[in-house]
Parts: sequence; structure tokens; C-alpha cells
Amino acid sequence: MFLDKFIEYIRFEKRYSPHTVSAYQSDMEQFLLFLNPPNTTPSVSHPSEISHHHIRNWMVELMDNKLLARSVNRKIATLRKYFKFLLQEGEITINPTSRINAPKVPKNLPTIVDSDKLTGMLDGRMDAIEDPIFTNNFKGLRDKLVIEMLFGTGMRLAEIIGIKEEDINLYEKTIKVLGKRNKQRIIPLNSELVQLLKRYTEAKKSENFHNNSVTFLVTDKGASAYPKLIYLIVQKYLSHISTQDKKSPHVLRHTFATSLLNKGADLNAIKELLGHANLSATQIYTHNSVERLKSIYKQAHPKA
Repeated sequence: MFLDKFIEYIRFEKRYSPHTVSAYQSDMEQFLLFLNPPNTTPSVSHPSEISHHHIRNWMVELMDNKLLARSVNRKIATLRKYFKFLLQEGEITINPTSRINAPKVPKNLPTIVDSDKLTGMLDGRMDAIEDPIFTNNFKGLRDKLVIEMLFGTGMRLAEIIGIKEEDINLYEKTIKVLGKRNKQRIIPLNSELVQLLKRYTEAKKSENFHNNSVTFLVTDKGASAYPKLIYLIVQKYLSHISTQDKKSPHVLRHTFATSLLNKGADLNAIKELLGHANLSATQIYTHNSVERLKSIYKQAHPKA
């Protein structure tokens, strides 16, 4: 009963995305199952009976099962939201998560690819490969546009999936993006990307795909593009220039931001382009820049 009310609250009042709602529900069901395992006498019948000891014991079990600290933190964040809701509803008088300290998450540097190699691939400057990387048909044009857009704008996966034709202003050379928390931002487009967008738009019309979907990017058959398709495209082409395990759309977002920073772009400007809520999220890219400077120093300085 309490969980159902909470799910309705985040779905209809807070208007969380279906993916987020599903994750919250899964976390809560897992926690409640921990409190009251099947085929046992229920130990907790009301949320007011849940203490910080219960939550800490659950955290210990999660970490004993080798769950990463970042994942544990996400589950604790779900509990915080749940008990805050119950507090507002008057179902409890004490929030048991107030005495919980989340485990520390090790800071990992963003994974990027070599921007020179990436630019070389997009510009067709890969001498070691005889056949063209991007085929001369609709699919090849679409694939190239996906890589160019992710690298040229720093968009998130969900953002590029949601792009519609009316979001693109080729005259102003801008694209309107709907980011997290339904926050809109405008991203400038470089001239090469503008030309590629024009070619792709014409190709869609010639294939009679322009009226088949809601989204700007489409599949080989003209249906709306979906996350797995974008992942597969990125993995396919990044494998030509990188041997690292991680080859995702977010790697191109990281590469976009790091490239701007290395070229002297203002950190606040990068923050706005990426759609970050605060500067602390953007500052992670300064670490990559520092590591690059260290590498240059070690190679070039006689005392390194």
C-alpha cells in the first residue's frame, strides 16, 4: 500500500521518467523483500518500524554481494526519497535514512577516445584502412551523422534519441535539446555537421522515411531510432580507432568536453553545453586535462 502510493507520487506528481520509476520500484521491492523474506514471519509490518539498523544491515548485505558503491548509493537515494515521502504524508515521524552515511564512491576519470583519431575517421583520413569506413548509402550517412552529432554536440544518449526535425535550425546553426529534468538548451552546430544534417534530411526524403517516425534519427527501415541502435553504431565505429573496452555514446560526450577544455574553452561554457546542473559535475574533465599535461611534461621535459 505505502509503496504503491510512493510510485504514484513519483510517476504522476514528480513526473519521473518510466526508467527512473522502474528503478525506484525495483530498489524498494528489493529492500522490502530483505526486511520480510518469503516463508518467514514478517518482522516489519509498518514503515514506522523500520530503523537505521535495518538499512545498514541491507547495505552490508549488498556490499557482501559485491555490489559497487555507486549502485548501493543509488539504492540508498531511493530509500531517502521513499521515507521523505512518508514523512510528508504523516505515516512516519522519524526518517531512518537521516543516520545513514552512503559509502564513498571512487572517482574514475571519464573515458575518452583520441580526438585526432576520431576526427581522422570522420574526415576519411585513415590510410591503414582501404575500404571506406562509412558506406555510401542511407545507413552509412545515418551512422556518420550519429557519431558527428555525439562528438560535435556532447549530447546524451536520451537527448539524441529525442531530437525532432523542428529542433534543428540549420539557418541559425543550432539544435534544441531536451535534457534532464525537462530542461531545454541550445547547442551550436559546426559547419560540417550542418552540411551532414542537410544531406541526411534529403536522404530521408528520398527513402520516403521523413514521415515514418516521430524522431529525427531513424532505423534502416524508417522507424524511430532506439537506444540499442545508437549503442551499436558507436561501438562499431569506435572499434576502428580504439581498443578500450568502453565504447558508448557517453564516451563521445566525454571526448567532446575534454577536447573543448584542452583547446582552452571556459569551464562554465562547457557546463552550459553539456546541460550540467552545477559546475562540480563539469570539473571532472579538468582531471583529464591535467593528466594530459602530465603526459606532455614527462615526454618533453629533460627533468621529468
